[in-house]
Amino acid sequence: MTSASVSLAMPTVPRRRRSPQEVADAVPVTGEKRLLLAAPRGYCAGVDRAVIAVEKALEHYGAPVYVRKQIVHNRHVVETLEERGAIFVDETDEVPEGALVVFSAHGVSPAVVRSAEERGLRTIDATCPLVTKVHREAVRFAKDDYEILLIGHVGHEEVEGTYGEAPDHTQVVNSPDEAETIEVKDPDKLIWLSQTTLSVDETMETVRRLRERFPNLQDPPSDDICYATSNRQAAIKKIAPQADLVIVVGSANSSNSVRLVEVALEYGAKKAYRVDFANEVDESWFEGVATIGVTSGASVPEVLVQDVLRLAAEYGYAKVEEIVTAEEDILFSLPKELRATLKEAGDGSRGLGGRGQRPTG
Repeated sequence: MTSASVSLAMPTVPRRRRSPQEVADAVPVTGEKRLLLAAPRGYCAGVDRAVIAVEKALEHYGAPVYVRKQIVHNRHVVETLEERGAIFVDETDEVPEGALVVFSAHGVSPAVVRSAEERGLRTIDATCPLVTKVHREAVRFAKDDYEILLIGHVGHEEVEGTYGEAPDHTQVVNSPDEAETIEVKDPDKLIWLSQTTLSVDETMETVRRLRERFPNLQDPPSDDICYATSNRQAAIKKIAPQADLVIVVGSANSSNSVRLVEVALEYGAKKAYRVDFANEVDESWFEGVATIGVTSGASVPEVLVQDVLRLAAEYGYAKVEEIVTAEEDILFSLPKELRATLKEAGDGSRGLGGRGQRPTG
């Protein structure tokens, strides 16, 4: 991290929004005003799939449809689905017996699945396939009696779900510093896995420190950090050195959105803030700013980014240059429970959900 501060909580919005001229007069801008827009940004394939799953469930079964935890970590998405009849709960015991519940994109542990079965709940598993891949890796390596070092944040739903697949074989490593103190049973039968939404750089630093202590530490069969997380970080790394200000659109509980703020600062942005909505942007951020960078987390609909661009244009940042580091073309099938139901109903219009990517360099 640089010495610049990371603002994760929203500053107080002024009671009266100053005019763009008043903002410009406060600290004059040196150079032409411009806005660098990251691509890719916003929805990833797993998020798109999960949101469509709830929408389709509401269309086919009618409200209410229960969802365990937030389907994805975004306030706007959750509030929009609530308006349509989705009910978000923390645990399955809050769902009436026999009702329909959707498991969120972050995945659940086997204990949650058993709890749903015991209550006779109908379930739709909207876990991102890339998270499911990590679950399967945990099961496989635990079966072979490996100790698993799961790099991730304690308390995050994804980590809870993966840990729950093999609790007797798994330790969570929260940070590079924890890699210095963690103790293992057998350093020669050890593998690391990770949460899919982490900082790529910080994760590899954690692995480096672990391997210094445990040279025989094995890597996962394939990257656990998902393509969307990696590509959004790559895009902001390219923008950050040029940016006086970076605005990341995303919610506070979105791990990948919070990481984008941190990455922007690490790679040279003078200031970086996260907002859920354009009306949370503090006009003082624009003072003395020539170049703005804008991006969004993997659970953010594009409409929220466009709101920020319209606001920035009011303050003179109408010249937008899209910085493209990847193209998105991945599709994930809808959850199998929905595919079968929709096929019977003759609704194949959105049998696939998701937008992914193909790196361009």
